[in-house]
Amino acid sequence: MDLFKKCGSLEILNMAKEKGIYPYFHQLETKQGPEVVMEGKNIIMIGSNNYLGLTSHPEVIEAGIKALEKYGSGCSGSRFLNGTLDSHVALEKELAAFLHKEDVVTFSTGFQTNLGIISSIAGRNDYIIGDKENHASIYDGCRLSYAKLLRYNHSDMEDLERQLKSVPETAGILIVTDGVFSMGGDICKLPEIVKLAKKYGARVMVDDAHGLGVLGKHGRGTAEHFGLEDEVDIYMGTFSKSLASIGGYMAAKREVCEYVRHTSRPFIFCASITPASVACARKSLEILQREPERVARLRDISNYMRKGLVKAGIEILDNNDGTPIIPIMTYGNVRTFTACQKLFDRGVYVNPTVSPAVPVGHSLIRTSYMATHTEEQMDRAIVQIKEVLDEVKDIED
Repeated sequence: MDLFKKCGSLEILNMAKEKGIYPYFHQLETKQGPEVVMEGKNIIMIGSNNYLGLTSHPEVIEAGIKALEKYGSGCSGSRFLNGTLDSHVALEKELAAFLHKEDVVTFSTGFQTNLGIISSIAGRNDYIIGDKENHASIYDGCRLSYAKLLRYNHSDMEDLERQLKSVPETAGILIVTDGVFSMGGDICKLPEIVKLAKKYGARVMVDDAHGLGVLGKHGRGTAEHFGLEDEVDIYMGTFSKSLASIGGYMAAKREVCEYVRHTSRPFIFCASITPASVACARKSLEILQREPERVARLRDISNYMRKGLVKAGIEILDNNDGTPIIPIMTYGNVRTFTACQKLFDRGVYVNPTVSPAVPVGHSLIRTSYMATHTEEQMDRAIVQIKEVLDEVKDIED
């Protein structure tokens, strides 16, 4: 059989292109902000993970420019060899202090961070137990580790304990969960997870990509939200969301971080984060600590939108957790693609989520919000969402 035969199997995407409802790769022409210009249209952006609104902050931009002037455009090597800048080390120290952990290791992307942590920490004789709705990068990290992967039903603590009971006493166990789940916007049941981990001698890793800058009084994430900062063994997070840059990090005890630095292939064999990206992440972290009110504002605007959608009779997946991720139920793939295109034409950008990313018949529109959004922008978006959903309600796959 021809290796490339599979390349012609994207029927749903080809159909979407033919119908003019293909929703991907829209081109931005301005900074990522509450309102943007995409393909010549003025758009309310409610499909971004720029939670604190810092990607266009003048101090962040200035920091990136100064780093570019000082260090040049790149490091031309891995952190392990010639690619470590003094600013990389400074970022790690600042993050460790902020997160109340002994040490931090930074990676070049968020996806790579999960690959690098999990494949290094877990091995052939270990077990990884993860929530079924964990991010794809967690799953790929598990594959690279060669550890035995067990999955528990989403946020089902009885199922988690059942999986823990099945692990041999001689095996190491890593429980891995998203802090804030990226599609549903719900928060993991961290208190119960920590309790079960202690009972069965497991370690806990939380992917807080959507938790940093979002949860907790100071924005430290899921563990701060629950008052469990000393109970999580490994934090994973990214710079591409609240910290307005690119890259990722691991925060843990010093000996664990040192082990990963010297054994993680995705860390050792990848060029380091660019100087400008490091500077932007550092400045964003500084602003987060200086202006914790951004975290509260993000929660307020998200709840304003949540209440507005419900009042308008729009069906949302409401977990009552107050996160800035609000899924709007559309159920069918074609209906979802059509709704997203109509919203784009009317000046509202959202993200389609269709099977196989979600189960067949459970497609949705993922919306997400920024601390810098205004109530007026939200009101305008609600009107358009309501009108479009009424227009597409009879479309079937």
